[in-house]
Amino acid sequence: MSAVWRVARAAVARRRLQTVIIGFVVLLSTATLVVAMGLMDAASSPFDRVFDRQHGAHVAATYDKAVVTDAQLRQTVDRPGVMAGAGPFEQATLTVPPRQSKNPVPPGALTVVGRPGPDSAVDNLNLWAGRWAAAPGEIVVNLKPYPGMAKVMEGRKVPSTTGESFTVVGYAYSVSQTAGAWVTPEQAKALHPAATQMLYRFDSAQTGADIDADVAAVTAGLPQKALAGSQSYLTVKQAVAAGPGTYVPFLMVFGILGVIVAVLIVANVVSGAVVSGLRHIGVLKSLGFTPWQVVSVYLLMMSLPAVIGCVLGIVGGHFATDPLLDIAFQGSGMDRQSIGVAPWVDVVALVTMPLLVILAALVPALRAKRLSASQAISAGSAPEPGRALAVQRWLSGTRLPRAVSLGLGLPFARPGRTALTLAAIILGVTTTTFATGMTDSVTQYGDAVLRTGAYQVQVGSVDPREGTPTKLSDAQIESLLHSQPGTQHLTLDAMAPITVVGNRQVAFGDFFRGDYSTLGFQGELAEGRWLNGPGEAVLSSGYLHKLGLAVGDRITLEVAGKQATVTVVGTVMGVLQDALYSELKSIEPVSANNLTMFRNQYLVQLAEGTDAAAYMNAVQAADPGLTATEGTDTFAYPTVVSSLSTVLTLVLGIVAALGVFNTVVLNARERRRNLGMLKSIGMTPRQVVVMMVTSMAALGLVGGLVGIPLGILAHRVIVPLTTSAAQIDIPERLMNVWHAPGIALLCLAGVVIAVLGAYLPARATARLTIAEALRNE
Repeated sequence: MSAVWRVARAAVARRRLQTVIIGFVVLLSTATLVVAMGLMDAASSPFDRVFDRQHGAHVAATYDKAVVTDAQLRQTVDRPGVMAGAGPFEQATLTVPPRQSKNPVPPGALTVVGRPGPDSAVDNLNLWAGRWAAAPGEIVVNLKPYPGMAKVMEGRKVPSTTGESFTVVGYAYSVSQTAGAWVTPEQAKALHPAATQMLYRFDSAQTGADIDADVAAVTAGLPQKALAGSQSYLTVKQAVAAGPGTYVPFLMVFGILGVIVAVLIVANVVSGAVVSGLRHIGVLKSLGFTPWQVVSVYLLMMSLPAVIGCVLGIVGGHFATDPLLDIAFQGSGMDRQSIGVAPWVDVVALVTMPLLVILAALVPALRAKRLSASQAISAGSAPEPGRALAVQRWLSGTRLPRAVSLGLGLPFARPGRTALTLAAIILGVTTTTFATGMTDSVTQYGDAVLRTGAYQVQVGSVDPREGTPTKLSDAQIESLLHSQPGTQHLTLDAMAPITVVGNRQVAFGDFFRGDYSTLGFQGELAEGRWLNGPGEAVLSSGYLHKLGLAVGDRITLEVAGKQATVTVVGTVMGVLQDALYSELKSIEPVSANNLTMFRNQYLVQLAEGTDAAAYMNAVQAADPGLTATEGTDTFAYPTVVSSLSTVLTLVLGIVAALGVFNTVVLNARERRRNLGMLKSIGMTPRQVVVMMVTSMAALGLVGGLVGIPLGILAHRVIVPLTTSAAQIDIPERLMNVWHAPGIALLCLAGVVIAVLGAYLPARATARLTIAEALRNE
């Protein structure tokens, strides 16, 4: 083994190019593997991971204080099947009045719970900004972690209809959504709560039936009607995980492609390196090395750079994965400390990649082991008769330039290596095609739901905390805006909480008056049509499915204490999952001022050529109690998908190009004598480059023709899965993103990958002199 080690170490030092290629390919392949598995792992169950980390509550139970005592509730934690419990906590309900849109909490009912701190045996809160409430009048708001949000909301007040006002001192996130805000236990008692909250974790809580059985077990023996209500974590999971869930199919596709490409490239590089060293194997045998010693030498030669590349690749994979996860889970409410590259991913990569290298080297090494010394030397130095001769003879009879015909015949000399290289190119093209289609679909989706250009200016009343609001009536504001030069279309947009009779779930109601037909909702329609007048409603697709409705059904709305019946005439994709759009006249005699959830918005479309900034200044000069802002909006999903697509496509494309690079290097090394002979009879360096590049460009063209249909198929499968995870319907036009010019360009993607990978080693081969090519080792 001492001799084996010395020979292997010397071969690694001598074959610098091969060592660097193997190490670099293993590095990138390992990094790709870590990114792929890391993304798949993070996307598979983000809610469950955060839920376990925060010891989420399987059930948040609300009890009637007038019926059951705190002592009785503490005893429920000791019931069979209860893993852990927390409470009792005083629970009160505040009613937040309609205010401006900058409120840290929306108007309506706000559940407030008294807790001494964020840490608890159940529902351990993520206090991500500020501090915990420590004095009367302080409150901590339940809010998803989002960069910059805490600074914007710093020092805000939470008012109530009974006159209390609370200063926001911190923001915490409950994955179990057990409350809308928290105060100190003393403050909660001062609110005269009528309810008590208990939080439970159970030994078995996988299904709704398990939850029902658990709740029945903990409430057994309590006074009748003690339990006022309970919330299952399964309901919360469906809602909370909906956002990151849209990325799961998308990340899974890239993850699977990344794993397959990494495996193919490593197998191609390592097996090719062993085959190209057959002459060296013959020399070792002639010096007295046994067949198994020869096999050990080559396994060791491949393992040394592979282990180094694997370790560096794991580190690089972590650096590459973290930004991608930040993009994918930004604003989802998930604790990023719980969503990262799991330790098992590193272990799998550290074991899998060296093992893959050994297996890839073992198969050709065992084949070479059976060759005699003379056979191995002959196989490694002389051109192999019979390989691709038929193809070469046929190509030589065509009118193609000789360098091109020779290049087209090269892939047939090593069919196994060619198949692995072609498979990597196909996957590279598949990735590019899928990413292009996905980006086009989500871009169109973003343009549709944002309705870019639907209005240029948004007008509303000044926040009372920031100035004196307008004293103009609704009609006077409209008259003022109509009188401003540049106003082309004007729409009143009043938002209000609504419910549908027969369903207690609160949704957003968006009620319009004026030129609402010009707001561009038609481009967002997934089914049916847009509003034509009073008595009609358009629902977001998610809300339509939750209610179990269909286009054409009639529903009764309850708005501001009044009821109105409308007909569902269409459904839109919608950014908001639970939304309803209708004309203001549909709910008469309710007025816009009685409706407003945040504030009335007046959406202004300006005449062509009107300066938006000058228009806003004119509105505020006419009435300082009005505020005018640009009608712009942002939506993160298209940006997230485009960013992920670009980064992951580049990574897989580079890895595929490396496979081509290695194939050309191995082909050139094996055919040095042939190349020397061709140069000796007049082949120029430029013709050598053309020959080598053509050999791979042909594979690139085949890879493009095969990879494009696979990419389109992946797009047709994944986009519906993604929209289904987001609980939205989309128009068919978002699926029909493929057009002839784009497909023609994608056909060149495989050629580009192949040419980029082949050009540099082809140039290096062309610079070889005839003497260098023909010299004996």
